[in-house]
Amino acid sequence: MGAVIRRASLAMAAAVLAAFPFAETVSVARADSEVCNRECDALDPSKATGDRTPVSTTLHGRTIGLHVDDGNAMGWATIDDASAGDEIWLDRSFDGGKTWDGRLGVTEAPEGNPGWRSQMYNVDDWANRGIGALRACGKAADRPEIACTQWARSDWNSSSPSKAAATATMMLFDRDTGLFEGNAWWNGANALTAVIDNMRVTGMRSYEYAIAETYDRNINSHGGNFTNEFLDDTGWWGLAWVAAYDLTGDSRYLETAKVDADHMNDHWTSDCGGGVTWKTDNGYKNAVTNELFLQLNAALHNRIPDDTQYLERAQREWDWFRGSGMINDDKLVNDGLDACKNNGQQTWSYNQGILLGGLVELNRATGDDGLLETARELADASTKAEALHKDGVLTEPCESGDCDPDGPSFKGAYVRGLGVLNDALPDHPYAGYLKHQAEVAYEHRSPLDMYGVHWNGPVDKISTGRQHSALDLLNAAR
Repeated sequence: MGAVIRRASLAMAAAVLAAFPFAETVSVARADSEVCNRECDALDPSKATGDRTPVSTTLHGRTIGLHVDDGNAMGWATIDDASAGDEIWLDRSFDGGKTWDGRLGVTEAPEGNPGWRSQMYNVDDWANRGIGALRACGKAADRPEIACTQWARSDWNSSSPSKAAATATMMLFDRDTGLFEGNAWWNGANALTAVIDNMRVTGMRSYEYAIAETYDRNINSHGGNFTNEFLDDTGWWGLAWVAAYDLTGDSRYLETAKVDADHMNDHWTSDCGGGVTWKTDNGYKNAVTNELFLQLNAALHNRIPDDTQYLERAQREWDWFRGSGMINDDKLVNDGLDACKNNGQQTWSYNQGILLGGLVELNRATGDDGLLETARELADASTKAEALHKDGVLTEPCESGDCDPDGPSFKGAYVRGLGVLNDALPDHPYAGYLKHQAEVAYEHRSPLDMYGVHWNGPVDKISTGRQHSALDLLNAAR
């Protein structure tokens, strides 16, 4: 009976993968808790096609190492200078190390064998789109302490820094909810956009399934069609669906983006001469919401034949925004307006970057090269602004304290917009800046290709905002 069930599981998994192929894998299967990709769990390390040790640690004179067979995308644990009875095993996580299955392949070192190892286990669960990580753990026979290496994985779908960051981002994708770690909402829109952009620039389509899963599981959430009371949230999702449409050609994504733009437009008011409010029940006129409104409407015009409505909205927005006072004398954008005047609040990086993307879309819609000249002036100011840099590295003002929950996403939106402008200008003036930021951030990534909020410092913790911002950077710096 078990063999019959096993064959059925293999056939079902093969059918799933035929419908949703991964760019850099072969057919895979899973039976019960055992994971089978090219090989099944608990394979003897003598069958490894390669041996790389990305991480190791020490404990009471022993060295514990994680070994990876990149060819089979499997790993095993080793312990050196072991005593009889010392234990070694693997932990496996499918959410970036937040939770894990523990003590896989646990084994004890035998008498007279100071070098011992576990069996090999798969890093990923390809049939179930589980993007995994392994760590090696061990303990001395006569001591209670346990030591584990850092999390690491094989080089599958990681053949470039941006592909590796995309794969790490997808470790945070919750397939039950169709959102990212913590069920992030507006941050999730940015993460999905970054993953889509990575597919576009690298051609690696392994994670295209996330687009439809996000859409299908959340189309009726909040206000429906990815609208809610926060108009900036709605704008982020509208742009995500524009990106999804560009990649897939699926018209339902463009239709949803139109609903999002229309929802925002319903909250354009005459206060302060115009502009979209921050919330449906709050009249604050802020930069991010109106910049997103500009970019979304211009983008829709550029994708809808014979449109006039969305272009009129985008032009109306820019005419109002440039005269609103939110762009200060240093050509940086402050947070918003109080009493219809620039409130002098933080010049967050994303308020600089979204506007750049919006002006590029409006230039494409109108052919007005003056828009690109204005964008270049703004980008020159923000790339050199001392308030946004530390030792030449982009640094959000909140990084000296606590940026959570929103701040970690800001830099991603900035470099995304800057990258769009850089591509639109024939001399690509910001390529060097983006490359430098990417090189610094890459140097400080974790062994799992996770990034922290400080691009020029060690990883402080893992979150959707931190990870998609780094992915946005690596996409832009390609």
